[in-house]
Amino acid sequence: MIVMFVLLMLFLWKYIDDLIGKGFEWYIILELMLYASATNVQMALPLSVLLSSIMTYGSLGENYELVAIKSAGISLNRAMYPMFIVVLILSIGTFFFSDYMLPKANLKYYSLLYDARQQKSANFFPEGVFSNSFNNYTIRIMRKDADGQTLHDIIIYATDPKENSHYMLIAKKGRMYRSNDNHYLIMELEDGVKYEEEAGGNIYNTNPRQKFRRSRFKSTQNKLDLTGLIFKRTAESEFKNAYQMMDLKLLRDTMKRTQHFIDSTRLVNYSLITAYVKYFSIPAKSTEVKKYIKYRHNPMQDATNMEKSSYLANALSEVRSVQDLVKNRDQRYKDASANIHSASVEYQKKYTLSAACLALFLIGAPLGAIIRKGGLGLPVVVSVVFFLIYYIIETIGEKEVKAGHASPFIGMWIAIIILTPIGIFLSYKAANDSVIFDTDLYKRFFNNLFVKVFKRKVRL
Repeated sequence: MIVMFVLLMLFLWKYIDDLIGKGFEWYIILELMLYASATNVQMALPLSVLLSSIMTYGSLGENYELVAIKSAGISLNRAMYPMFIVVLILSIGTFFFSDYMLPKANLKYYSLLYDARQQKSANFFPEGVFSNSFNNYTIRIMRKDADGQTLHDIIIYATDPKENSHYMLIAKKGRMYRSNDNHYLIMELEDGVKYEEEAGGNIYNTNPRQKFRRSRFKSTQNKLDLTGLIFKRTAESEFKNAYQMMDLKLLRDTMKRTQHFIDSTRLVNYSLITAYVKYFSIPAKSTEVKKYIKYRHNPMQDATNMEKSSYLANALSEVRSVQDLVKNRDQRYKDASANIHSASVEYQKKYTLSAACLALFLIGAPLGAIIRKGGLGLPVVVSVVFFLIYYIIETIGEKEVKAGHASPFIGMWIAIIILTPIGIFLSYKAANDSVIFDTDLYKRFFNNLFVKVFKRKVRL
């Protein structure tokens, strides 16, 4: 819960500008945070396993309970078995979560986040700024009172496309509020002037000149339509093609279809290119002719300048045609390859999340037994360091896979391949009562080294 709280705070910090001031209901924000917490499981769970294992075994070591366990003839590895079984069950549950629940949570989260970011701000009229929040209206309010409804020094520019008319309205004071059905924003203005311009030449008046009208008012009312600003949800089906919203079966089918498209494209490429290589086509070898004479004639030698120009123009035309053909198909090949790489990354993530929990537990448990510190002090620092190492290596591997520079298995499993031997080494050191994190040991080592170096300099 601590790790999830931190990640949710990071989420709010990142998208605070897209959520605040847009008039969302409280349950929309709560729903978005719920989906965000589900999508953060793939980052929060490995860190939680690492942190909790360091805290648990650190507390056992700090209270000398590990000493009591070892004095009873029980090794540290045997004492870790029950917790290892628990983490193994957790990893299996994590796999099913990443395959069944996580795609649905991603679909809900990204679709809702997209709609929230597309929503226009509910702060329609910032002070001193001309706002175009409403179609055919440009409104500036110089100052608003603390209640947010009382307005001062209002200017409104409006256009009516149907009537082909324009007007500008200036008022010293006003008040705005929403209608009962929340479909209109009503502005009641006081003590102002309205300048209206209307095109002439309609069916009632054949005079083509424009009309200009000025009128003063003590009070008037404007209705602004809010239907275009109401929060609307996009159909979730439009986001289902993203690889983060697919389970293992859909990812496998998608990769098969894309690979089939790439293979068929390669076969078609050969037949398309050979049609342009007619100058170098070789006939089938004859069975009757026993001896062939080499043909050494160069058509450019006996050709006139006009014919040479024609030959070169035809050759350039052929080259351009081949170049355009290859360029278009090469771009489609690159896009299809990028899709396979992205799909393979999501496919491997279904397994690496479970394996990461086991690998980080193998690091956390012996580390806690070695450092012998519980609580949220030193364990947090150590766990964050190791998790950053894991996360950086995983991110680099993922980028290399998406760029096509590494195989999906190597790129996505490299972090676990590197950290697992470290966990086994730490388990060995913890089982043998290693003092690898004993600060006094390093102090004595450097003090002795300094003394030896100083004595050698004195002798010289």
